[in-house]
Amino acid sequence: MKTSDFYYDLPEELIAQTPIEKRDTSRLMTLNKTSGAVEHHHFYELVDALNPGDCLILNNSRVLPARLLGQRLPGGGACEVLLLIDRGEKTWECLVRPGRKMRTGAKLSFGNGELTAEVVGELEGGNRLVRFDYEGIFLEVLERLGKMPLPPYIKEELQDRERYQTVYSKVVGSAAAPTAGLHFTPELLEKIKAKGVEIGYVTLHVGLGTFRPVKEDTIEGHEMHSEFCTIPQETADLINRTKANGGRCICVGTTSCRTIESWAAEDGHMEAKAGWTNIFIYPGYRFKVLDALVTNFHLPESTLIMLVSALAGREATLAAYEEAVREKYRFFSFGDAMFIS
Repeated sequence: MKTSDFYYDLPEELIAQTPIEKRDTSRLMTLNKTSGAVEHHHFYELVDALNPGDCLILNNSRVLPARLLGQRLPGGGACEVLLLIDRGEKTWECLVRPGRKMRTGAKLSFGNGELTAEVVGELEGGNRLVRFDYEGIFLEVLERLGKMPLPPYIKEELQDRERYQTVYSKVVGSAAAPTAGLHFTPELLEKIKAKGVEIGYVTLHVGLGTFRPVKEDTIEGHEMHSEFCTIPQETADLINRTKANGGRCICVGTTSCRTIESWAAEDGHMEAKAGWTNIFIYPGYRFKVLDALVTNFHLPESTLIMLVSALAGREATLAAYEEAVREKYRFFSFGDAMFIS
């Protein structure tokens, strides 16, 4: 299957640059994966599309303020470090700029010396191993000095960093937000529970590979990035109970979907598990657990639109996206949402 099969034309002005004022007033397109029928709603109406006995699976990962702006020592030239993976012993795998001046042995300073670092290794692909030195707790230092690692298509400065976190975010570790969850408010979650829908949590720490373009001409040649994810016992039990009772398993976001599909048995049975996944879901994939999906509108030719196409069908998905463009929906991380059922 060709990568170009998942292209659609998106006017740049439809890429949302800032969050909408109230999270759940974003628009919600519903797409029937059987008929291809599309309807237009607001996100707070999602509760009407859910049934008592369904379960909703949310990714409770929290975004690290992982972008550090500092100076190279000596001399004071500017540098930027983006934390990707904690490799232990104060050492992180990072993206760095300018790469040609940040080779092994380079010394860095952030926050007038509150945080210092040294490049201790160079990895295939250009990433660096960076060892940090600081007083106290690293996450607290990051909260003071770090910035949110917004996607490259967002040019506006984020005024409130909590708007790039879900209201239920809990486990720190993502380099990007699980954006389908940004639409939920505590009040909407309470309404969903009151309808008889149970809520379960998984954790998948979103890596920047989620924004990596598919460069191969055919999608089968694409090597998927790995991300760490966890399914707790109570969530595995909830999914098994829901399916046994005839309810639907509805994932919020492609990250929740990839987590449960990574660890489900062929017959759909779920067990608690934690580990790295590089599952790549594209048309032809048979879903083992997921019945419906809440998701945002994704980049053309991305692995995420391929996942959506695996669930709803490529032609129906692209037709829905074309409708969203006509109706001037807001796209990508701070944009509007779809419910595919």
